[in-house]
This record gives sequence, C-alpha cells and structure tokens, in this order.
Amino acid sequence: MLVKVVALCLYTALIIIIGIVGLRKTKTFSDFFLGGGKVGPWMTAFSYGTAYFSAVLFIGFAGKIGWAFGYSSLWITLCNSFIGVLAVWGLLGWRIKQMSIEYSISTLSDFFLIRYSSTFLKIFSAFAIFIFLIPYSAAVFMGLSYLFTVNFGVAYWVALLFMGLLTALYLVMGGYKSMAMMDTIFGIIMTVGVITLFISTIIKGNGFTTISASLAAINPKLTEAVGPPGLWPLFSLAFLTSIAPFAMPQLIQKFYAVKDKNTIKTGMIASTFFALLISGVAYFVGSTTRIFLTPDSAPNAFKAGKPLFDRLMPELLTNVIPSSLSVLILLLILSASMSTLASLVLVSSSTFAKDFYASYINKKISDQKLTRLMRYTSALFVLLSVLLAYANFDTIVTILGISWGALGATFLGPFVWGLFTKRVSKVAAIASSVLGLSSCLILYFLGMSSPEAGTIGMLVSLIIPAFDYFRFKI
Repeated sequence: MLVKVVALCLYTALIIIIGIVGLRKTKTFSDFFLGGGKVGPWMTAFSYGTAYFSAVLFIGFAGKIGWAFGYSSLWITLCNSFIGVLAVWGLLGWRIKQMSIEYSISTLSDFFLIRYSSTFLKIFSAFAIFIFLIPYSAAVFMGLSYLFTVNFGVAYWVALLFMGLLTALYLVMGGYKSMAMMDTIFGIIMTVGVITLFISTIIKGNGFTTISASLAAINPKLTEAVGPPGLWPLFSLAFLTSIAPFAMPQLIQKFYAVKDKNTIKTGMIASTFFALLISGVAYFVGSTTRIFLTPDSAPNAFKAGKPLFDRLMPELLTNVIPSSLSVLILLLILSASMSTLASLVLVSSSTFAKDFYASYINKKISDQKLTRLMRYTSALFVLLSVLLAYANFDTIVTILGISWGALGATFLGPFVWGLFTKRVSKVAAIASSVLGLSSCLILYFLGMSSPEAGTIGMLVSLIIPAFDYFRFKI
C-alpha cells in the first residue's frame, strides 16, 4: 500500500510538472488545442493510441466481453488495430491534415460548415460532440474509480473526485502541449504494463495450454472463433469500435495537429503495433476472468452468483498480478485513462468555446480570451462527466456504446464522404447525420443493446450519402 501511495504521489507530481511546462508554452488557441500544429510522429502515435484505449477497455470491455465471448473477443483486437488504426491513418490521416490547411479549420464542426456551407450541420455537430462525449468520459471515470476502490480501499465517490480534479488540473493548465508530452510517457508505461500483465497471467494460469483447456471445460465456445453470444453481437462490437474512429472527433483531432506527411507514415506503423499489443492483452486477460474469479474468491465481483462486469477486471488484477508489480498495472490503466480523458475534454470544450461561442455569440473574441474560455469549459466538462459517473446508471460497455454509436452515426457519413468527394450535397449530409443519430437512439430506447443500435445507426449514416453520390454520378 505504501508503494502504491508513493507511486501515485510521484505520478501526480509528474502530471503537474508537465502541466506547468505546457502552460508556459501555450500562448495561443492553436497551442492549447493543437500544439501549434507541429506534433511529431511518436507523440502523435502515442496520443492516438492512448486516446483510443483507456479504462473503458481494461475495466469495462475486457471484463464484460472477455467473460462473454472468450477468445473470440480477439477479433475485436484485429479489427480495432487494422481498421480503427491502420486504415484510419492510411486512408484519412494526411487527407485530414490537407483539408485542415485548405479550409483553415481546426475542428470537425468547422469542416462541416466549410464543406457543406451548412450552419445547421455545424451547430448540430457541436452539440452532438459536447453531449455524447460526456457519457464516454463518465465511463472512463467509472472504470478508474472501480480500480481505485479495489486498490486503495477508498469510497467510490472519493476516487471519482480525485480523478476529476487531477484530470482538470493538468489539462486546464497546459492543453494539447502538456497532453502530447504526457501521452508519450503514458504510452511507454502502458507498453511495459501490458507486457507485465500478459506474462503474469500466463504464469498464474500455468501456461497458455492450461488456460485454454480450462476455458473449454467451462464452455467449448469460449475458445472457438465465435463466442457464446453469437456472430451478430460480436460483429456489432467489432464494427462499432473499429469503424467509429473514422469520424470520432477526439481521434480526428490528432491529424489536425501532425507536423508533416512523414509523421503519418511513421505514426501509422507505431500506433498499429501499439493497438495490437494493448487491446490484444486486454481482451486475452479479460477472457481468463472465468478461470480466476468465482463468487467465493472474489465476492465483490459478483451479486447473487452473477458477475458484476465492471468489477471483474479490478478484482482479477489484484489476484493475477504479484503485489510487487501491482503498482505498475495501476499506473498502466491510470495512464491510458488520463490520456483518453484529456482528449475528450479538449475536443468537447472546443465545441462550445470555438464552434458555438466564438462563432455566434462573440465573433470578435480575442485569441487570449478564447484560450481562457477553453480552460473554463474544460473544467465544466470534467464536472459534468464526474456527476454522470457518480450516478453510475449502467455498465461501462453500455455507456460507451451509447457514446460511440451516437457520434459515429452522426458524423461517419457526412465526414468520410465529404472528405473525398464533392458529389455529396448539403441535404444528403444533413439527412445522413440526423437520420443516423435518430436510428441509433430510437433503437436503443426500444431495447436494442447500445453496440447493436450504434452499428445500425452508423450503417444508416454511411448509406444515405451513397445514394446521393451515385445519383449525381449517373
């Protein structure tokens, strides 16, 4: 416990120091939001990867999906890595940077305004970003708080308050400058941490063969290509988490900030390997929860004999990892989550400060005042996310499904089509965005699971502009 407390204190001090350094280097809005648009390949790669994966993966997804699907959850790893990372970087990365220069834009909402000449789409997208990134941030805070509760024995609300204050402190101080520097450190910690986690799990389970045999004895489908829930649930999870990154604002922002084309080439390879390692280990370890955890060995992870999915991984990590290395895993998940939170907060606050306030309320706002407003709205976003996390109304997977599904359904069609062709009209873009989001939310409120509802909403968003494109082409 003493080692954990000391490590956490040192970690907090490091974040504050980086925040101060970033504060001194942040002179303009571009510095705060995009690091001046001159971020190199390794910082960008780690920033993308650490924004993609967080406590949502290690605590929520690894626990619930690993338990339910077993080894077939690794299909999600492959899709995330080669579609959500490699394809996004290769197909969109440099095109996004070029478009940001051509249109003189720095946000996704600005892109919609310039590309489609649509004020409605700009405002609609800005509100969608701010609203639907709040539950995503709340899910990250929930995962971290569960982890802290298990590791330090503190109340859930205490852990939540600490994480909220820490996130607000380092981001409000330095913006993207401090975030990019910290992401490199976070990425190194995550890499060392997951390797340690993988080795410890194999040792604890007496080898991969024994682990596989134990899973097969519980349910043979846990080691097959498609796990017990079936193909459609597996497909919807893989599709949601791999296709949504093509239009997720906190990931798209990374490409606005890149330095040059070589940054894209190097960062693409680095971030793909990073994704394979991080998500692969997370889902593999998550699949072993059925082996290592029972109502007797981990009573806090079960209720009436049924698993509490968001409690599985925190309990597993305390059972699998040797006590001498547990602090490394704590820092692993903390690092992943802090970076994700920083990206979410930065993008969300920009939608209010730049896309709404500076565009329609006070068009003559100075750069200095705009940067200050970004700091204030960042703190507000953290507060709203913490309050939602405190409500704790559903599982992490469900909350993330709502967030990613809604955002993907809103942006996927108009952004991807608009990036590569002029054939898609403003009407088609608006219809794609509105109907995609509506489909997602209606299906969810009618009782469909959030990943499945999100998948259908995203497909609607992608298909509608296609009709417009081919009509013009004919």
